[in-house]
Amino acid sequence: MVAGGRAIVRAPNETRADQEEQRLTHAQLGVLSGYGRELQLEEGDYLFDEKGVVDSFYVVVEGEVGISRLDGAEETRLVTHGPGEFTGGLAVLTGKRSIHRARANAPTRVIEIDAGTFRRLAVERPELGDAFISGLAQRMRVTQRAFRQQEKLAALGKLSAGLAHELNNPAAAASRASEELGDAILAAQLSALEHDARFSAEGREGLAGLLREITSRPATTRDPLSSSDAEDALASWLEDRGVEDSWDLAPPLSAAGVEERDLEGLSASSGGELTGAVRWLAGTLELSGLTRELSVSVGRVSRLVGAMKEYTYMDRATHSEVDVARGLENTITVLGHKLRGVSVAREYEEGLPKVPGRGGELNQVWTNLLDNAADAVAGGGGIRVRAFRDGGAVVVEVEDDGPGIPPEIEGRVFEPFFTTKEVGSGAGLGLDVVRRIVVGHGGEIHLETGPGRTRFAVRLPLEIQTQNGG
Repeated sequence: MVAGGRAIVRAPNETRADQEEQRLTHAQLGVLSGYGRELQLEEGDYLFDEKGVVDSFYVVVEGEVGISRLDGAEETRLVTHGPGEFTGGLAVLTGKRSIHRARANAPTRVIEIDAGTFRRLAVERPELGDAFISGLAQRMRVTQRAFRQQEKLAALGKLSAGLAHELNNPAAAASRASEELGDAILAAQLSALEHDARFSAEGREGLAGLLREITSRPATTRDPLSSSDAEDALASWLEDRGVEDSWDLAPPLSAAGVEERDLEGLSASSGGELTGAVRWLAGTLELSGLTRELSVSVGRVSRLVGAMKEYTYMDRATHSEVDVARGLENTITVLGHKLRGVSVAREYEEGLPKVPGRGGELNQVWTNLLDNAADAVAGGGGIRVRAFRDGGAVVVEVEDDGPGIPPEIEGRVFEPFFTTKEVGSGAGLGLDVVRRIVVGHGGEIHLETGPGRTRFAVRLPLEIQTQNGG
């Protein structure tokens, strides 16, 4: 929602209906002007902060009042009130200090109604008193929903942290064991070869040397067609030389990078025991390959756990200097299952400065944008992720080559609960969450779309100005 060129931020879990219920009409504002005094605020001026007792209602007539909360040295933006909305009510009714601070986000006019006058107002104009009370009751319900949601998320975060910790320990142990297992298998096979009477001393030396040479080669990756051609060539070579089960022996040999020239040398040194030599070599390489596959798989688990810990910012302060490129990479890793079959191009500016913010929240932004892009290309096509500095800000762009967003709904994509996905596939909250998080970091988000292209650009300032109220 936009007013006066600025985004109006709702409180967590607050819908448009919630906010409409709390907004006074123009007629009601006209009546209220006779019960209070009008204040003119410049951008940055405070209505109140957490240092004093709030003894007045404040109703916004024009402009915006931002509500935030100070936790230690960190100021968290909560909600923005526009024309017809009010603040200070809960503190007035309870007679306690406010736990929030209210500051004008732009040149603003407000009506101030002190507590005593409000009681008289409630008697003389009960319909206005009811509007205030119903709005406060609605706001308390929204706040309670937000607290319950935060408690659930906190519990889920603790569970995730414990699960990551428990996964990391056995994964690290399995990684070490797989490496040691591979070395032990090679040592055992070479030891057994020394006592294998089928081969001459020259044959055993040739086999051991070939095994060491093959296992020391850098790993190569072939496409399926090239792998099939290599296996067929090795199988034909073995079959031509009378090696039994040549088509079963060829796959592990080919997977290990064995070539015909290797087998030529083995044939010359095996002393007529080519079949036995090839069987021993293929069996040993297959065992070695299985341990490498185990090591790679366990290593992937460890990387995923590490990426998840960084993605959720476990064991780190919620507000810090955030490495945007690293956050994007961790998010791409976590979403690996969703991005299968999708070409993801990265363009990160070298030496990109860190931005102040909450890393876990910014990772939610990247997750939603990448998830939507993956849905747009439907398991194929391409996504481009860029991060670069532009003046006093870091810009992140997520672009996909999907069909684009139709013009008739382009203006609604940031609305809460609006979605084009099928029922059960999306709640329509992703881009609303993205917008609120970006605005909460003092940033902006822009959408450009057309046939064959959709690009979201997030602009995050390198410095966020925080003022202390007084």
